[in-house]
Amino acid sequence: MAMTQPARILVIFGTRPEAIKLFPVVNALKADPRFDCRVCVSAQHREMLDQVLDIAGITPDHDLDVMKPDQSLDELTARLLTGLGGVMDDVQPARVIVQGDTATAMCGALAAYYRKVPVDHVEAGLRSGNIYHPWPEEVNRKIIGSMASLHFAPTQTSASALKAENTDPARVHITGNTVIDALQWVTGRIADTPSLATALTELEQRFSGKRIIGVTSHRRENFGGGLEAIADAVRRIAARDDVALIFPVHPNPNVRKVMDDALSGLGNVAMIEPLDYPNFARLLDLSEIMLTDSGGVQEEAPALGKPVLVMRETTERPEGVAAGTAKLVGTDSDVIVTEISTLLDDKGAYEKMAQAHNPFGDGQAARRIVELLAHEI
Repeated sequence: MAMTQPARILVIFGTRPEAIKLFPVVNALKADPRFDCRVCVSAQHREMLDQVLDIAGITPDHDLDVMKPDQSLDELTARLLTGLGGVMDDVQPARVIVQGDTATAMCGALAAYYRKVPVDHVEAGLRSGNIYHPWPEEVNRKIIGSMASLHFAPTQTSASALKAENTDPARVHITGNTVIDALQWVTGRIADTPSLATALTELEQRFSGKRIIGVTSHRRENFGGGLEAIADAVRRIAARDDVALIFPVHPNPNVRKVMDDALSGLGNVAMIEPLDYPNFARLLDLSEIMLTDSGGVQEEAPALGKPVLVMRETTERPEGVAAGTAKLVGTDSDVIVTEISTLLDDKGAYEKMAQAHNPFGDGQAARRIVELLAHEI
């Protein structure tokens, strides 16, 4: 009897968050003889992407290296669409996998659609209901959703959002979020090899006895006034002598200038370079509270029992808010300061958030995705 050829799957990603959420899927596919998994990175983030590839042990088969300083979204989109299309013509995949809502994911889906190659969407169905928050991610994921073959929804909420858009229910599968798979994997690696996460050791010693708040902020829709208000809130929180804030500052100059102007010279605010994945997991573990406008942190911090205050007006991850692990606080500095102060000063309020159920998965999402793909080949 003739052996059937393994199905060739092209996995496409370009940013650090995509790499974190897709490396469990890539590794599961590579370990399964039913699949021939190829990886294409766009390098929409370069250094931050490479750090995740390195820790996960993934060597891309194709690397487009598309980033240029100050390129517009339309220039980036054009380069991604033609570059990813060329890779597909070369690889001839049976299926394409994209994740989330980046320009890379949207262009990968569109290039696959132009070739009538089924595209499968990891972390499908997230919706904020506002096309400008987050911008341009909300439209990117709606575009992907309109052409995806399989929709791997992380939660019941995201599955329901897809079905409300008349997506075929038979193509929507609740898998959990692969970010929990990744976090469990990396925390296990750190436990075995503590040297993987030593970047914060000096700060841990410096801030010994203080209550650490982790901060991340980089969303485009917060550029300008939003970031200035966030910086003001951080400065006011830092006036407390019982706290220290660790803030890996995004390399985007729109973020750096605002934070440098507002926060330089504060002894209990450590503005540091972006952390690689193991060290960021360590920051989550060290922090009492996470203050963020990121998407992934809303999923990761609750898995470690850490309350998250989300500096956005809307979230496409309402599950965390509904479960009580996350709270929307917007970018009004008075509100941010009030909410953080409540968590620091009211033990009951803190424990209510810290002990809430994490709604984002059990660490088995990649396994479920691979089995669902196997039914399609």
